[in-house]
Amino acid sequence: MPFLTIYRDEQVNSTIVPNQFIDDYMKDANDAQLKIYLYLLRMMNARQATSVSDIADKFNHTEKDVIRALKYWQKLHLLDLDYDSGKNLTGIHIRDLDSPGGSGAGRDSGTVSSFIPEPAPPEAADFLPMKTEPPEIAGSPSAAVSSAGSTASYEKPSYSADQLREFKNRQDTAQLLFIAESYIGKPLTPSEIKTILYFTDVLHFSDDLIDYLIQYCVDKGKKDFKYIEKVAVNWAEEGISTPKQARRTAGRYDKNVYTIMRGLGKDGSPTGRELEYINRWLKEYGFSTDIILEACERTVLATDKHRFEYADSILNSWKCQNVHQKSDIRGIDDLYRQRKKTQTPSKQNNNRFNQFPQNNYDFDVLEQELLSN
Repeated sequence: MPFLTIYRDEQVNSTIVPNQFIDDYMKDANDAQLKIYLYLLRMMNARQATSVSDIADKFNHTEKDVIRALKYWQKLHLLDLDYDSGKNLTGIHIRDLDSPGGSGAGRDSGTVSSFIPEPAPPEAADFLPMKTEPPEIAGSPSAAVSSAGSTASYEKPSYSADQLREFKNRQDTAQLLFIAESYIGKPLTPSEIKTILYFTDVLHFSDDLIDYLIQYCVDKGKKDFKYIEKVAVNWAEEGISTPKQARRTAGRYDKNVYTIMRGLGKDGSPTGRELEYINRWLKEYGFSTDIILEACERTVLATDKHRFEYADSILNSWKCQNVHQKSDIRGIDDLYRQRKKTQTPSKQNNNRFNQFPQNNYDFDVLEQELLSN
């Protein structure tokens, strides 16, 4: 009987997870860390690009949760994070656990994932300050778990029915719950009310900050209270106590902000004033990013100075003319060109210098007269 050739399709719809990861690392990792590492393996095997914001949206985490998970696996030497000179995350090197050196193998072993993050502010590498561990214990899984951004001081209590009832009966609670229900679009469950109690009781958020917190998450399309709670804990860790501080922080990590900044030729983080302009264009004016970028392009071509003010004048004009999509802008441009053509002759006729009778001179005759004198 002849030998048989065994082969498979070149594209295999599966992801290989190293046994060492299952045996030694999986038991100590939390839900977010597991999901993100497995997803990175899947994207690497498929040779597809992703970003911090895409991962956060996919698993309903915040971008800080993603950064925290990446730093956790980096500390265990399962991957390396690559940064550019501006401390912006540019790539992820996933180490080969099956190589002779295991997780301690050098960077030349293994493969590099096609990870393309969104541009981040210069302080992106310091999203989550990690505790400095002595070298001899920093590599152990148990040590990493204790230092991977634990929020023990913000641990959520198990509130009793009596505590929940007492919170609901407070004079100012009814209005806060009504605002939350208005944003979420449904009555709150007891578990969700307990989360709001946690915001006031443990995180010490004011009603105004809770109002902005829920509004901010809903604007991002996130109505899940688990996501809202994660954002709240992140804000508490950063010392945010007012809506103004929250707006500044939220704006720094919004990828639309950096897209618009690049559209205006800006590479760094936005100032408070610049962030106010961008938030006005996105929220007050309600423009999509493509319309704002159109205004940015026209601004860059027109001026090198005061670009935010110039772009704001364009966008304010478009808002007054009920622009909702780019096709509306083309209509305005066509109308402007038509008006300009019709107004040009009238401007010349109204010129005060054109009101005098015009003389027709024969310059050859004038030259001969001058030479003869």
